[in-house]
Amino acid sequence: MNLDDTIVAIATPPGRGGIGVVRLAGPEARAIALPLLRLKHDLEPGQALFGELVEPGNAHVGTAAAGCPAEQSSAARAGVSAPHSQSPHEQRIDEVVVTYFEKPHSYTTDDVIEISAHGSPVILRHIVELALAAGARLAEPGEFTMRAFLNGRIDLTQAEAVRDLIDSQTLYQAKVAAQQLEGALSHRLQPVKQQLVELIALLEAGIDFAEDDVSVLPAEQILARISGVRAPLQELAGSFAYGKIVHEGLTLAIVGRPNVGKSSLFNRLVERERAIVTATPGTTRDLVTETVSIGGIPVKLVDTAGIRDAIDEAESIGIKKSMEAVADADLVLVVLDASQGETAEDELLLSRVQNQNTIVIENKSDLCKVSGGMMNARR
Repeated sequence: MNLDDTIVAIATPPGRGGIGVVRLAGPEARAIALPLLRLKHDLEPGQALFGELVEPGNAHVGTAAAGCPAEQSSAARAGVSAPHSQSPHEQRIDEVVVTYFEKPHSYTTDDVIEISAHGSPVILRHIVELALAAGARLAEPGEFTMRAFLNGRIDLTQAEAVRDLIDSQTLYQAKVAAQQLEGALSHRLQPVKQQLVELIALLEAGIDFAEDDVSVLPAEQILARISGVRAPLQELAGSFAYGKIVHEGLTLAIVGRPNVGKSSLFNRLVERERAIVTATPGTTRDLVTETVSIGGIPVKLVDTAGIRDAIDEAESIGIKKSMEAVADADLVLVVLDASQGETAEDELLLSRVQNQNTIVIENKSDLCKVSGGMMNARR
């Protein structure tokens, strides 16, 4: 992988759409792109120009799939000659908008050209093939961001934020990633790094030039400086668990005896009739999963089979899967029937989950005879 190469890739997701973008980055980006374009004005840095994508006269690049005949224009298939007003050496392919970012004011700090065409995979692939034929190299996955990192445009935490922003499933995740992309984490780490570098320099100077009467710092001062950087690092490390949940989400297993309302609660949380609900105990035999956003965090909800002494083999398998889901869950929601009180089966289930992050709720409070119900939540 040579950083002096000019690279090209489709920058928009696979599939068809209104717009598709092909990005070129490198020293020859302009030289490769201009022969493919018919523009009324010269490219100016930071400006978008409307133009036409044309087929260069010396281009012999096919876009047909393997094993298929080369594609022809509709006019050629119908036996109709091309319009005389159009040069046979530069046949128009599409209308495009071209944006030029001059080095070093670009994402990669190279010269970057982005060609926005209609989002046909055939057209986008053809642009890439034309660029490859003109001397560009197909970019490796993530190579544009890697160049931005290697060229000092972004640091490693910001490069990771690009990935997190692309992978975000909720708006809150996107906002957190955007803050990191702006350098929020880098700004917290930079003062700590500077203090450590200064301390290392003082220690090395005292060791290397001991014969020149350059004294090593007293142990008390060394320990004081280390303590000064330890606190912010410990605070940052303490936020790891929360950051992991924001990035990856969490899994919540809903468990309880049969017919305590687990599936009804599950449907309420996903806001649709995802799980079957009947008055017959033991309706749910298998795991039912759905991912929702709660407070901006992706939460994978797992509705489980009711926990009891199984009456048949199918129910026994379902209960086994339920306990496996409980073991794998980040958070367990134990549902009790408030109208029946806590039973021996409930106590057994609670003892099984006592070492996990657990929330216990009492459902069916509207059936309680006690005034005001018995809805309760415990940790």
